[in-house]
Amino acid sequence: MTPRSPRRGRAAVRDDATAAGRPAPRAAGTVNGTVTGTAAAGAPAGDGPVLEAEHVTRTFGETVALRDVSLAVQPGELVGLLGPNGAGKTTLLSLATGLRKPDSGTVRLFGGDPRSATSRVRLGTTPQETGLPPTLTVGEVVDFIAGHYPDPMPRAELLGRFGLADLARRQTGALSGGQKRRLAVALAVVGRPRLVVLDEPTTGLDVEGRHVLWEALREYHASGATVVVTSHYLEEIEALAQRVVVIGGGTVLADDSLAAVLARVQVRRVTFQLTTPAADVVVLDRLPGVRDVSRDGDRVHLLAADADALVRTLVTGGVDFRGLEIRGASLEEAFLALTAESPAAAGAATSEEMAR
Repeated sequence: MTPRSPRRGRAAVRDDATAAGRPAPRAAGTVNGTVTGTAAAGAPAGDGPVLEAEHVTRTFGETVALRDVSLAVQPGELVGLLGPNGAGKTTLLSLATGLRKPDSGTVRLFGGDPRSATSRVRLGTTPQETGLPPTLTVGEVVDFIAGHYPDPMPRAELLGRFGLADLARRQTGALSGGQKRRLAVALAVVGRPRLVVLDEPTTGLDVEGRHVLWEALREYHASGATVVVTSHYLEEIEALAQRVVVIGGGTVLADDSLAAVLARVQVRRVTFQLTTPAADVVVLDRLPGVRDVSRDGDRVHLLAADADALVRTLVTGGVDFRGLEIRGASLEEAFLALTAESPAAAGAATSEEMAR
């Protein structure tokens, strides 16, 4: 950021903003779910993590939402958080963005307390649900939020990135659910934040809308920003994330690159066309090492710890099949395997819902 002249205080900046016909910058806060602040978002994040949690525990009554969680996000990373409902993802994000505080442990945002306005000025976030003033137009909402920053992204550039350029004059109350969601995410980056935290950003979007949003986030990340995203769409994490953190039962089950997380799960997907009666599918489920059996038409899909041993068993057991294919586990399969192996993940059902 370009340092503001010491002779020009807040009053001077407010006068300039008023003369320009837009709201004057305000102190950091939250407007309709979007974190706002007055510091330039392009300010350097420093050498340390932009987001850090150390031995964090958070409970809601008798429910443990997070249990001794430690996590650090470095500048420039694109991190995907995965976990079933009740895993603790939303609770973790609420601590990171200063909406809640941990029962024990420490959370730091740009090296400071996330509940402090000075720590949040370089943060942009979109929660799962965002309220938009229904009578204001898309352009008016963008201009209002942009007015809280000294160097916001131009309206035309922002709306163009998120496929909303043709909707600038439409009232937000007349937008579709997917259009509202894209606008909410766009508002998270209007101030050029150095950290963007998005909770289920593409919920309610169709396939085309999701791809538009993915491309906008990739482009923004390429500018040097750090992005943390949670998603129920596993293909979204595969498409976006460089690093994957799997959370289950309030604990971190895996934290590594996408390739490394997949490699941790020693399962292979064995697919073939079964020419024997369908009843044999039940028999296949009982074979040693088979973790899951599914059928898609005449194709059978098995998840097995040892694909070679499985194929040998199929051949020696007289199972009649053709069209054999063997490949590594997908992120979805790795995710299911990791969460299934965690007793805590299986027992968590309501902690995240309670945190909302």
